[in-house]
Amino acid sequence: MATFIDKYPFYGKESLIITDEMKVLISATAIMLTFGMRNYLFDVIDKVIVFPDIYYSSMNDNYHKGEFNPLMSVIVFSWKHFLEGYEISNDNLNLGLHEFGHVIHYQGLKNTDTSATIFAVTYDEIMEQVKHPPNLKRLRDSSYFRNYAYTNEFEFIAVILEHFFESPEQFQSEFPQLYEKVKVMINFHDFS
Repeated sequence: MATFIDKYPFYGKESLIITDEMKVLISATAIMLTFGMRNYLFDVIDKVIVFPDIYYSSMNDNYHKGEFNPLMSVIVFSWKHFLEGYEISNDNLNLGLHEFGHVIHYQGLKNTDTSATIFAVTYDEIMEQVKHPPNLKRLRDSSYFRNYAYTNEFEFIAVILEHFFESPEQFQSEFPQLYEKVKVMINFHDFS
């Protein structure tokens, strides 16, 4: 976490003062996803921007709670909504995990280091299985993953990463093969 904090500058917007708590919580969220990887830092972002609440994004002329913008190499959060992601630990809604899920996904598809290669190969395996009509029907019928997961492949990966960390026992129980693939994808080791 300390290396993450040192590497990426944090910028508060709309008079928001960046605190050590903000840096630690945001950094810890990123490292939760990459802790098992050899390259646990991202090269597809170079800064973190934090707004106090929902903000207007010129990227798509809309209001956001958070976003990853690869063209600007930035990850952006509404601090209010980032914190809400941790208020209920098992509701599978976590803005930080979701947006960093997009970052790790993009990094995995763009880079060729060992960690990125493992991520990309496993991601392809997951998507091949998910696109198989009986598997997709079972996923949708279960209602375990919210409908937003089926918007596109990027949202699917971000949503399943939220579920992986917020309700791992249920995830493993309902979809054990998918759960194991996610573990491989992010090189997650359970030491319990």
